[in-house]
Amino acid sequence: MHEYSVVQALVDQCADYLQQHQARQIDKLVVQIGELSGVEPALFARAFDTFKLSEPGCADAELVLQIQPIILQCDDCGYQGEAKPHDYRCPKCQSGAVRITAGEDLLLMQLEMR
Repeated sequence: MHEYSVVQALVDQCADYLQQHQARQIDKLVVQIGELSGVEPALFARAFDTFKLSEPGCADAELVLQIQPIILQCDDCGYQGEAKPHDYRCPKCQSGAVRITAGEDLLLMQLEMR
């Protein structure tokens, strides 16, 4: 379960932000999880609820998860949009000449602190 190490790194990063900005606590974190990131949202949330207690400035933080769908760009027809689940061909022309442009990352989108 690499979610634990990812969450621990996130909590450590939050502690650094608190110190850098001379803030007392983090109220809210918005994290975007790509469908292909390899991170299970439920495990991530559970791990965050546990690890946030180790950092006093994060203990009451609210976690908001946004799931980023897989977005494709077709090199043949120019289509750009969501992929069908488990089908990475262009939904418009059925070409396999596609690039994934979103949905692989785990991103901290927003951090509210005071």
